[in-house]
Amino acid sequence: MTAPRITVLGLWHLGCVTSACCAKHFDVTGLDFDDALISNLQQAKAPVFEPGLDELLAAGLQKNLLRFTTDPAIACAGADVLWVCYDTPVNEHDESDTGFVLDRIRRALPHLPKDALVLISSQLPVGTCMELEREFPQFHFAYSPENLRLGKAIDAFEKAERAVVGIRDDTKRALLEQLFKPFTPHVQFMRTESAEMVKHALNAFLGVSISFINEIARLCEHVGADAKEVSAGLKSEPRIGQRAYLGPGGPFAGGTLARDVVTLTKLGARESERLAIIPAIKQSNDEHRGWALRQIQSRLGDLTNRTVAVLGLVYTPNTNTLRRSAAVELCHQLKTAGAHVQAFDPVITKISPELDGIELVRGLDAALAQADAAVVCTEWPPFRDANWTQLIAAMRRALVVDANRFLEKPLQGVAGVEHISVGRA
Repeated sequence: MTAPRITVLGLWHLGCVTSACCAKHFDVTGLDFDDALISNLQQAKAPVFEPGLDELLAAGLQKNLLRFTTDPAIACAGADVLWVCYDTPVNEHDESDTGFVLDRIRRALPHLPKDALVLISSQLPVGTCMELEREFPQFHFAYSPENLRLGKAIDAFEKAERAVVGIRDDTKRALLEQLFKPFTPHVQFMRTESAEMVKHALNAFLGVSISFINEIARLCEHVGADAKEVSAGLKSEPRIGQRAYLGPGGPFAGGTLARDVVTLTKLGARESERLAIIPAIKQSNDEHRGWALRQIQSRLGDLTNRTVAVLGLVYTPNTNTLRRSAAVELCHQLKTAGAHVQAFDPVITKISPELDGIELVRGLDAALAQADAAVVCTEWPPFRDANWTQLIAAMRRALVVDANRFLEKPLQGVAGVEHISVGRA
């Protein structure tokens, strides 16, 4: 079978990783309607920092197996597969802007050869494929939920444990098997709506796991139990397992999990299904989002004229995105409470609209100087390797709020420090 020609539509994080990885095996054209984005990609500059991604883009461009354009006629000419990879925008209420993605799909489809396959990996509500099938009966539609992890995206794509693929019939099954073969030996086929629901259900399950263990952890803080030990006990139960998402710590953020919880909650309301567990996931997580602020206020009282160091701003290590970052949210909570915030992140060097009113400093020492408290928000490895005896000595009060116990080892030998973590009395 001839290798398929692939057009990747949507070139932010998911689309860039998909394009770069696929170009190692197939002929790939990346399509996006953002001129500046395409100009940077043509120079192998990804819009989001991801370790190894710029180098992988450069390799594809150099071998002429990867190209980028804003012209759908050029991008879609002769394509066998249109792979939709837009990162679906999400608002402050964790609601997906599905219209943004659907509008761009509709701009591209008129240029696609008849009988081509449209494979969707963007996070869209269940039923989207059926809606598009009715509107564009000349194409075949499939759905495969993305499974990327910021900071580890290339490895997650190229060494996937399995791929879930939803299709209406077997017409394009062989093509899909060929497409996924370089990345995983396990392709799990199911009906289209089931694959769409898998993404919603998976993220909701991860969300309920995080919310559950964090509620247990907050109870542990009051009774002298240690939530890490409780988590280890749960994972030793064969019916739960060692890989369960049961690590007490900060809330889930970034919108990725929350958007599917919101989607399922809205689906239940639309279909008059009285859901109890799924809506409660977001309610519980939203309550936990205030944990760090509550811990600081319980120790310092009124935060007026207090200085708080916020260590790390990005959503997760090995990226540079501030989108829906819990750290940025905390900065504004502290500022509203009257505190002065000194924030440091190794990859954030310029004030952006998200950081309006926040002092951005250039180093841990500057962030911690004369601080009344420090909050660990992003677990950058250099933070763990720092000289904490010296850093703590420069603080006005040795109070470190560290939800996930990231600094537990380096702080063990530091005299006088009060180290607060989720789930520990």
